[in-house]
Amino acid sequence: MSAVAEPILEITNLAVRFDTPDGDVLAVRGIGLEVARGETVAIVGESGSGKSQAMLAVLGLTADNGHVSGSARYRGQELIGLDQRRLNAIRGVKITIIFQEPMTSLDPLFSIGHQIEEPLIYHRQIKRAEARVRVLELLRLVGIADPERRYRSYPHQLSGGQRQRVMIAMALANDPDILIADEPTTALDVTIQAQILDLIADLRRRLGMAVIFITHDLGIVGRLADRVYVMRAGEIVESGTTAEVISAPKHPYTKMLVAAEPRGSKAPPPTGAPVLLEGQDITVSFVIGTRGGPLSGRPLEIRAVDGVSLSLRQSQTVGIVGESGSGKSTLGRALLRLLPADGRVRFLGRDITKLSRAEMQPLRRQLQIVFQDPYGSLSPRMTIGEIVTEGLLVHEPSLSASERADRAAMALAEVGVDPASHNRYPHEFSGGQRQRIAIARAIILRPKIVVLDEPTSALDRTIQRQIVELLRRLQQELQLSYIFISHDLAMVRAMADYILVMKDGQIVEQGQIEELFERPQSAYARTLMAAASETFLPVLEPAAPR
Repeated sequence: MSAVAEPILEITNLAVRFDTPDGDVLAVRGIGLEVARGETVAIVGESGSGKSQAMLAVLGLTADNGHVSGSARYRGQELIGLDQRRLNAIRGVKITIIFQEPMTSLDPLFSIGHQIEEPLIYHRQIKRAEARVRVLELLRLVGIADPERRYRSYPHQLSGGQRQRVMIAMALANDPDILIADEPTTALDVTIQAQILDLIADLRRRLGMAVIFITHDLGIVGRLADRVYVMRAGEIVESGTTAEVISAPKHPYTKMLVAAEPRGSKAPPPTGAPVLLEGQDITVSFVIGTRGGPLSGRPLEIRAVDGVSLSLRQSQTVGIVGESGSGKSTLGRALLRLLPADGRVRFLGRDITKLSRAEMQPLRRQLQIVFQDPYGSLSPRMTIGEIVTEGLLVHEPSLSASERADRAAMALAEVGVDPASHNRYPHEFSGGQRQRIAIARAIILRPKIVVLDEPTSALDRTIQRQIVELLRRLQQELQLSYIFISHDLAMVRAMADYILVMKDGQIVEQGQIEELFERPQSAYARTLMAAASETFLPVLEPAAPR
């Protein structure tokens, strides 16, 4: 481990153990690291590597069944085993943390102004009026527009990027020495992710605080961190400057993380491949209230999709990209007739726009969808064997139980899941395995078209690459056609032949994948491409210490 000048946090031989019904689980295995004033240190590793548990242990936030040993010294004071009163004088004041999902960290019953005020009032012993002045200052600092209005807003009234800025404002309220950012950009669009990373880097320089950045994505480390610690299975397997670790990784695991970015491209569809699905002037509107008050009777509508047309050929992948709220997922559902829409949808030359639910049912086996969150789309009360064969009960009811079991075994094997695990439940699998199961559920019916709605956004980069390779292989073997919906341009580039860029329900640009990535014409597409291309940036200059 490289020597660090003037460390303000020194962790030595830190271990975290959990008592479980199946025995002890050692989540962190005697790690050591140091953080200096004004620097950014990244802790990188896949889900389950122990990186978050290590920082929670430092703050005394380990779950009740956890046991912590070792040392974590902040400015010479030992934190491990410190009583709650003295620990509370440090955490939330000198050391603060931002979590991955702000919607679960913010209380939906209180305005954001009230929630940012609480740590100020508690730690500084000031009145609410004085705290309000500081809150407005913090909201301006993190780039929240119209802070006086947003002060009164509730979490559900903010976008994902705005909620994350609120969490940063809350963490900065008491001028911390160390800010721990635990996967703060994982669920955000590429442009919002870039904004949050730039904001954290800018705040570090301006305020002189140290930042511990926890992530599974080595890609974003290059634009933010001075030094990197790589964790695997509770241990630090490599550390060094960011430039050293990214450009010349030594440990095989680090090399795998560096190489985890999806690479290559899919084979193009055969020349003259038939058109399977056509959408013409697809428009989807939602009523969100009434004009002039609840008694006026005039509905207030928004157009989530506004006059979009596309076609999909056999063995082709059409990528749909755009930020959250652009209408891309709504368009995918409209094309499958999963929600009402105006316009025309043709499948295999047949107009299916006006078909009833009963008339659509025989076509459903040909039109499948894989959702973003497999844990939410897989029933926790069903075994994976039951989940995968559920569609067969509807579309091939004449099959016997043993025939269904054989088909399930084949589908699971095709996606790389051990068929012998068919009696296990979704919670017994990792996120990547659950997504493979969701794909198996779709392909068991041998569809012609699969809509993939953000199928990799919640996964580690290494697992994302595996899923991309799986989807490519299945497409080639089964002649599948995909509509691939994502805000992750690296995923789209690896998967798609043709791309549609959506903004505010409309297509602002479309074209062949390489042409659009290399020569985007619209300002919005150029913004998306620029945000994605800034993944690896030179290491930032260290901030001047306070």
